[in-house]
Amino acid sequence: MLEPFRVTIDIRTDDLDVNGHVRGPAYLAYADHARWECVAAAGVDPLVLKAENLGPVNLETTIRFRRELRARARIDVLTRFAWEPGKVSRVVQEFLTPDGAVVAEVESLSGLLDLDRRRLVADPAHYWRKYASRPENLGLTRTS
Repeated sequence: MLEPFRVTIDIRTDDLDVNGHVRGPAYLAYADHARWECVAAAGVDPLVLKAENLGPVNLETTIRFRRELRARARIDVLTRFAWEPGKVSRVVQEFLTPDGAVVAEVESLSGLLDLDRRRLVADPAHYWRKYASRPENLGLTRTS
């Protein structure tokens, strides 16, 4: 299994709810940021995808809250792609404190949309591999 991609995020005070906890939408923003950083580290240019009339889409996202997360904390977001047969893939992300405690998990079901046909492409891993200079960051090998 390939190593997950890691991004460090500092929690901002404007991401808090009235109880002093990080708001749910902030977790989604952190997850999106980490996924896009992973895609960039893989060498995929979103503008190239767009020029090819392809666009990544989230079909479903689940957040599992495990521990409190408060302002000024620092977390690592680990991102792993799980490629399945068919038109979808899963992105599993763990939010970890510096001591390794899991604060939250975000799991997304994703696809790659053909922007002309408005349909998901078959075998999205093929396209990600095609446009990535470092596909291992996406959990892919050059020949998988």
